[in-house]
Amino acid sequence: MSGGRDSGAEEGGEEEVKVKLGSFNGVVKMVGDPSEEIMLLWGLQQPTLSKPNAFVKQSSLCLHLDACGHSLSILQSPSSLGTPGVTGAVMWDSGLVLGKFLEHAVDSGLLLLRGKKVVELGSGCGLVGCIAALLGAQVILTDLPDRLKLLRKNVETNLRPSEMRGSAMVSELIWGDDPDAELVEPLADYVLGSDVIYSEGAVGDLLTTLRQLCGTHTTVFLASELRNDAVLEYFLEAAMKDFLIGRVDQVHWHPDYPSQRIVMFILMRKR
Repeated sequence: MSGGRDSGAEEGGEEEVKVKLGSFNGVVKMVGDPSEEIMLLWGLQQPTLSKPNAFVKQSSLCLHLDACGHSLSILQSPSSLGTPGVTGAVMWDSGLVLGKFLEHAVDSGLLLLRGKKVVELGSGCGLVGCIAALLGAQVILTDLPDRLKLLRKNVETNLRPSEMRGSAMVSELIWGDDPDAELVEPLADYVLGSDVIYSEGAVGDLLTTLRQLCGTHTTVFLASELRNDAVLEYFLEAAMKDFLIGRVDQVHWHPDYPSQRIVMFILMRKR
């Protein structure tokens, strides 16, 4: 944790503590009590009143997007949505919000990705990792073995070595298993994830993987759709044992991609 502290009152009289956390130069609100954080999020943002998938079209075979001065074409597999447990074959709003946040934060001088090692968890279609590579990071995009074909296709389609500042490679990663050496030697500067907090059963393995991938210098950004308050509270309670957690205010997001259905957290490993 770095920088000064600021305090104020949130709606409902809750005291909030704002700090700089990790390698992000913006101020974030520290998460103290998980249950209060959940009540605050659902009370202030009222996610159920907002339209889901406002920025994506999951029935389309391809999502077109401009990012970092490039026109990206992200291939999707809408038919895969009918397969139980398969959600990474299409884009979700949280991925778009996280990717455009990275672009905006770099452009605003709040984040430096050039030359940094980045590991993305649950990469799915690969948009977030592709944007990080275009911003100059050395990115490893990871997912389960049966998700890698589409992921590799999107990386090959959108990232040409001659046109990007960074690099990108695709690697298999099963949460909870021992990661390959390339993922932890050296430990990442950043770990990214969108919609990776989706069930209580997956939280333990997700946190095991985060502990394996993160040193005390690693900054973690997680963007998540506000679907299930119990699952998110369970994650925050478990994560706080090993990580400091802050919430990134939407004032720092890309101005064209605000969402009352999305929350973004920043995590730092406790020393």
